[in-house]
Amino acid sequence: MSNALPDFVDPWRMAQARRGFAGSIALKQLPRLAGMLASTVGELNYRVDFGRDESGVTCLDVHADADLVLTCQRTLQAFVLPVSIDQRLGLIRDEAQESALPEGYEPLLVADGKASIRDVIEDEMILALPLVALSPGAPLEQVALGESRVEVEISASPFAVLGSLGKLNH
Repeated sequence: MSNALPDFVDPWRMAQARRGFAGSIALKQLPRLAGMLASTVGELNYRVDFGRDESGVTCLDVHADADLVLTCQRTLQAFVLPVSIDQRLGLIRDEAQESALPEGYEPLLVADGKASIRDVIEDEMILALPLVALSPGAPLEQVALGESRVEVEISASPFAVLGSLGKLNH
């Protein structure tokens, strides 16, 4: 297990040697993730292990934890969301190999023979974020945006409505 995280690695050689890396990365050093956060104070702790599973699939196990500060989309207040990922990625050289991966594996395309572990960790953290950030204590009431209302008359036939629209044009 190594603490120094290289910029790029040959994942096939790493898997053959069963190499692993562990350490921490400052959140501000992950620019794509940092752009989604309300604050980049703190760090992400990670452990990645290259290897082969029982069936011979070359894989990368990614484990990472971080307390991420997000903006609640309901209250617009910052809140801390603990995020923990535990993902097994199957290494593939082209997209055709994806269907051969066992169930439970996510594909990691390594077409040029090198991969950035930092980018893989950042990608997995981004995928772990909620689509809409809501703090656990956010109120559930709805906010009225205006007083205007549209009255809709329900017809026995939707084609009758279309017919009336055609009469307006003539």
